[in-house]
Amino acid sequence: MTDSGIPAHTNRLTYETSPYLLQHAHNPVDWYPWGEEGLTIAQAADKPIFLSIGYSACHWCHVMERESFENEQTAALMNDHFINIKVDREERPDLDAIYMEAVQAMTGSGGWPMSVFLTPTGQPFYGGTYYPPQPRYGMPSFPQILLAVSEAYKSRRDDIENQAQRLTQAIGRSGSLSTGGTELGTEILSEATDKLLQYFDEQYGGFGDQPKFPQPMTIEFAMSQYRRSRAPDVLRIAEHTLQQMAAGGIYDQIGGGFHRYSVDRIWLAPHFEKMLYDNSQLLRAYLHAWQISGRTQYHRIVEETVDYVLREMTAPEGGFYSTQDADSEGEEGKFFVWTADEIRMILGEEDADLLGRTYGVTAMGNFEGKTILHVTRAAADVAQQTKLPVDTVEERLAAARRQLFIAREKRVKPGRDEKILSEWNGLMIHALAEVGVVLGRQDALEAAKKSAAFILAEMSQDNGFLFRSYKDGRARLNAYLEDYAALIRGLIALYESTFELRWLGEAIRLTKVMQSQFEDEQRGGFYQTGIAHEQLVVRRKDFIDNAIPSGNSMAAESLLRLAKLTGNDDYRHQAARIFQLMAAAMAQQPTGFGRMLTALDDFLAPSQEVAIVGSLDDPRTQALLQEARRHYLPHTVLALKEPDSENPLPLLEGRTLVDGQPAAYVCENYACQLPVTETDAFGQLLASA
Repeated sequence: MTDSGIPAHTNRLTYETSPYLLQHAHNPVDWYPWGEEGLTIAQAADKPIFLSIGYSACHWCHVMERESFENEQTAALMNDHFINIKVDREERPDLDAIYMEAVQAMTGSGGWPMSVFLTPTGQPFYGGTYYPPQPRYGMPSFPQILLAVSEAYKSRRDDIENQAQRLTQAIGRSGSLSTGGTELGTEILSEATDKLLQYFDEQYGGFGDQPKFPQPMTIEFAMSQYRRSRAPDVLRIAEHTLQQMAAGGIYDQIGGGFHRYSVDRIWLAPHFEKMLYDNSQLLRAYLHAWQISGRTQYHRIVEETVDYVLREMTAPEGGFYSTQDADSEGEEGKFFVWTADEIRMILGEEDADLLGRTYGVTAMGNFEGKTILHVTRAAADVAQQTKLPVDTVEERLAAARRQLFIAREKRVKPGRDEKILSEWNGLMIHALAEVGVVLGRQDALEAAKKSAAFILAEMSQDNGFLFRSYKDGRARLNAYLEDYAALIRGLIALYESTFELRWLGEAIRLTKVMQSQFEDEQRGGFYQTGIAHEQLVVRRKDFIDNAIPSGNSMAAESLLRLAKLTGNDDYRHQAARIFQLMAAAMAQQPTGFGRMLTALDDFLAPSQEVAIVGSLDDPRTQALLQEARRHYLPHTVLALKEPDSENPLPLLEGRTLVDGQPAAYVCENYACQLPVTETDAFGQLLASA
């Protein structure tokens, strides 16, 4: 620190809004944000670029900062030999995708922190992820890497530039894929389902070994295939996984919401950060599982996760925050874990014993001497052991969880990344709009509406384009395909939840922007970056559904929904071209295309549109709406017309009350059934689809 109290080191990141970049603003490294200044200086000085990409909730990003970026000697090496650029992957998914593909091509794997060495023109030639300060884990030290790369750049310049050129060409191939007129049929779905059954962990749920990621999009695809085939083994993929996660440490048993992933196969020990995008998608997965099965466990998980989002992740002005860190007070998971003594002091002996039996509390613990709460016994089993009624056990456990929550609120909370991202907000708007009307959570629906209104007011540019990110009163960075596609889908969900035409109108307007800025009219599909975006080393198309749905998957889904609601078949043709680009890959790699496969299922399934005529304040209209929402109907669109009102949707044209009563019109495959006014008859029509 200087005498004035200002940190001795201040670099250019101090002018940024990203919490992740600001965390590095006082490193001795002479960091630049990505932009013209750093790239121009690299070219003028003929120095290679060291590009470091991470995010604020990333545990190993913090570790590498402490070990290397705060180290004066390491920082001196970086400053002497490189132009150093720091990027928040959540603000710049375009850069993250380009250079992650490069690192995966070079090393066979990837992750964050991502460490990539570039030519002064931005072409990658060497890279990896975390590097330790001293040689360990079979890896060279970061200083060794810095010196070796710098020496190679000086002594083998031609080799490096040739390698960078070849690698850049390789990672740009996604932008030149063509459809080739591929036929789209249900055999793609069948083959993908067969593969999914092979990957499924029969014992613990999920897919593969460890670490275990939730993969809500793959779960959604499994549920959609159960609806198509009624095959119980496909439903088991979804239900067993959802039940195991809900019982595991990956779910916050005290405060609700899901952590990022489990480091083990059994869902016990999570990586403790919580991400908005995970919780938005898992909300919908558990909601849909409840619609299919009626299990109260799923209903509880949805309610608790909504409570978490509204309590912890909602900005007062509207919009949802991005992430919560894994660490608090410098320790990973400290906020979330317990000792047996702590629990006994808070609950007393009897309730501590009851909770310990249920949630696996032991004196030794299961995580560095402490306990991650996870369900080890069902309430019925605990009731049998303790000779108590099941209802009593459940009531006492619920009261005990509330007491632990109150006690936990007094701890130092993990850091929170309070930037608001258009894409992630679109995902949460979609989830809360659905949950709000299905479960009668008006607070969830209002939060979704407030977020949508905030983005449209505060994150829209004068030309009607969107910004990607908002923080501290500043909206910045051109939005990407995934921002448009996710927000469009969220706005459509808001229309189907409220029937306010403004949301559908905004969805259609933004779709026009998406088409004009991102569509590849020649080859099909959409680029990740728009025409107005800065020119990068490649212009990619993103199709892989990883932790977040790809922009093309969400675009296809939104286009199909708009086609049904508006009657404009051009939307459907655009979606088909996306599927044609990825038809073979989808069938072979279902866990990488969960959202796109579900959208393809919608494309191939018989179309169903439901139009309801009636006043929203009429209880009979509400009864019809609630009947529609009680069912799992992933391919059905819902529209409503107030009596004697004008409505521009072709789906509602000519629809009237029946004998003065609210009525439901169900159309399938372009043929409409007779309208019904009774909820039972309406339910039978929906169930027979």
